Amino acid sequence: MFRLEDLTLFVRAAALNSFSEAAREAGLPPAQVSSAIKRLEKALTIRLFARSTRSLRLTVEGESWLPYATQMLETMHAGLQKIQTPDDDVRGTLQIAVPSDLGRHLLLSVFRDFRQRHPALRLRLLFSDQITDVFKDPVDIAFRYGANGDATYIALPVAPDNRRVLVASPEWLRQHGEPRSLSELARHNALTFMLRGKLHDRWTLMKDGEIHEVNVSGAIMSDDAEVIRRLAIAGEGIAYKSWLDVSDDVNAGRLQPILTQYQGESVPLNMICPHRQQLSPAVRLLYDAVKARCASVQASFAAQSRCN
Repeated sequence: MFRLEDLTLFVRAAALNSFSEAAREAGLPPAQVSSAIKRLEKALTIRLFARSTRSLRLTVEGESWLPYATQMLETMHAGLQKIQTPDDDVRGTLQIAVPSDLGRHLLLSVFRDFRQRHPALRLRLLFSDQITDVFKDPVDIAFRYGANGDATYIALPVAPDNRRVLVASPEWLRQHGEPRSLSELARHNALTFMLRGKLHDRWTLMKDGEIHEVNVSGAIMSDDAEVIRRLAIAGEGIAYKSWLDVSDDVNAGRLQPILTQYQGESVPLNMICPHRQQLSPAVRLLYDAVKARCASVQASFAAQSRCN
């Protein structure tokens, strides 16, 4: 008979390619993880990992058994959750990481409404443009822009059709004129964003199925996406932002889309979880609330596109 904790440690060690990382995640000594794997190997009479002083990898047998171990865990957790936690019992502390502008501008009201509906729940909100590591950082879930290229965590689509748009304030456009082509865009002052020390000064747009890249430059750059939006509203230049971040500003007339004959690059929003047991009733209900809010914003983008 397998121990539930041994099975869990095997799946996490396989995902992280490390006994020590799995131990740190579980708050255990590394030797305890090693002992758990040895018990499983003895019960199965196979080797699950090929170990050396420098590397750890699954054996062929380990790779074959991993999906079954994962399925067993998911089935057990689903059954335990069904008998132990009513679906309407939302309590405890939920730690959430969110991109700065998205969190402050769009989702803060969603979080406030959600907590008011579930007063037994505590929220710990981490607003930052740094990419959160859901395995190492103290978070339960993270909302993250971009395609999911990592199969080691769970990614649930929140706004799969979200795109970037070029925007500037009406005052900026009155003073400097609206660019009518990509070559004109390159001559305007661009508000550029930095992430992990890299300056994102090459903007990608599409028209009639053809991809165009524009090298831009400007007098102000920032590693905070909310600062870029505020500067655009203040009339400091042109920004290339997620529609989720600027939709309210466009609808209120504070910002105006430009070069709308071009389609901005895709920036889908996903909710990231380390593993399926993180999908508690609180997480599932919050996911539904955020997805509904984003869907209403995406509907305004579709209406905006039809008008243009």
